Amino acid sequence: MKKLLLLLLFIPLVSFGQKIYSVDYSSRSDVKVYVVDYESQSDLKVYKVNSVSQARGNEGLWYFVDNKSQADKKIFFVDYASRSDLKVFFVKYKSRAGWRNNSKKHLIY
Repeated sequence: MKKLLLLLLFIPLVSFGQKIYSVDYSSRSDVKVYVVDYESQSDLKVYKVNSVSQARGNEGLWYFVDNKSQADKKIFFVDYASRSDLKVFFVKYKSRAGWRNNSKKHLIY
């Protein structure tokens, strides 16, 4: 019973959120993101969720916050793919979100 209680206390510490804030300057970002035209070009397929409670895990469910202090990651959208750390494609359905290139997962943790 005691082990279960300890496990439940640490779950919030290991669950990575996807609260995102878009910054105005590259130097203020954690990750530089390029939005691709086709799903096949992406590292991550992203679905924009409507509430912060849906932005759990590291599976491309992003909630854009209004204040950078609330964000898990600060991103900057670049104009060229060659300047990006991560290429994303925004999907229309939540079930389509997810990683295509697992080697880039560490960028959003």
